[in-house]
Amino acid sequence: MSSKTLSLGYSPCPNDTFIFYALVHGKVDTGGLRFDEALLDVETLNQKARNAELDITKVSYHAYGYLRDDYSLIRSGGAMGRGCGPLVVSRQKTGLDELRGKKIAIPGRLTTAYLLLQLYDPAFAENVVVMPFDLIMAAVKDGTVDAGLIIHESRFTYPDYGLFEVRDLGEWWEEETKLPIPLGCIIARRGLGHDMIRAIDGSVRKSVEYALTHRGETKDYIKSHSQEMADEVIGRHIDLYVNEYTIDPGEEGLRAVEELLGRAGEKGIMPKGGNNAAVR
Repeated sequence: MSSKTLSLGYSPCPNDTFIFYALVHGKVDTGGLRFDEALLDVETLNQKARNAELDITKVSYHAYGYLRDDYSLIRSGGAMGRGCGPLVVSRQKTGLDELRGKKIAIPGRLTTAYLLLQLYDPAFAENVVVMPFDLIMAAVKDGTVDAGLIIHESRFTYPDYGLFEVRDLGEWWEEETKLPIPLGCIIARRGLGHDMIRAIDGSVRKSVEYALTHRGETKDYIKSHSQEMADEVIGRHIDLYVNEYTIDPGEEGLRAVEELLGRAGEKGIMPKGGNNAAVR
């Protein structure tokens, strides 16, 4: 394959910097592909993908539901699993049903977290406040909002803000479907062509496998993008979000994607149908 530079978007969260460390530092053979990376909040990446601004990017599975005509799903590098879903938190112990009509902060309208909240009950879409994920816990603590929908490392740190878990939406999903929760995925522009997309998928997989076998080597890069995060939280974050589904979702993982987007289509949250198949 001739040399080609592709734009690549992913978040500064530890799981993404861990996954892409080898790819962007020339640690694995990419067959001549080079990558011009942009590290951005996942909701910003969702919006950039909707504008077709990136060749390859991490997006929420919610966003992918709107992008299937233009982007192909890469098998490797995604965030999927069990016990890793978004949490609803508040300043007091309460039930999720008691928060109907209350002001809830969400980390973006295209996040899978917000999709899960709507799948639980569409009524929760009526009074949401969008803000960056890392500001949500403080907004709940100071009373700016009544509750918050938290993602990423926030699931480890919310007790530090004196907050209580109201509902684990990933746990709800697993109870409902018996499937893992698809949170985020890597996608590539269909216009790149099938052969190049397969090569990209192979390169991402090699990058994941390199990180898993050279974990210590990735630490400085991860820390440079998560400077305020404790080492222990970084470790727990990677352990939770990088797992067997990150290497390949398998048939079970792809069924989970079909279930998530299918339910969203049935409820009218997004258009029905679309090509959910991952590159082969």
